[in-house]
Amino acid sequence: MNEPMENDGLTDREREALHEVELGVENLHRAHGHLVSFHHSTGRAMDHLAVAEELLREAGHEELANRLRDDHLPRGVVPPCDGEGATAGRWSYDILEKFQETFLEDVVAFGDQVHDEVADGRRHVAERRQEAAWKERAQME
Repeated sequence: MNEPMENDGLTDREREALHEVELGVENLHRAHGHLVSFHHSTGRAMDHLAVAEELLREAGHEELANRLRDDHLPRGVVPPCDGEGATAGRWSYDILEKFQETFLEDVVAFGDQVHDEVADGRRHVAERRQEAAWKERAQME
């Protein structure tokens, strides 16, 4: 059944495709939220480690404090990508920004294009159809 519905002018396949694009974009927004949480949690952890460096130094443990200062605090949360030539890894803000500026932005723009070209910019067409059917059913009973 791939005939257009009278109420939205879309075929079942178009409606399904739109819905899958929406779900993909929505899940990327959820992933973005997780990256923001990762960034904030990492920052809080680093703040605690910076305090620990000071306390270790005050307690006479210079070597441990120096390891925190020199090896752990400046290094980043993931190693650099191959071919970057960097010695320090990527910080959480860099991962978050790269995700926002590249993949997320590109896929959101693609989702907008799909909605513009297939559904004249309308969003949530599957949900609107379901809402109308449920309201109609409630009125009939």
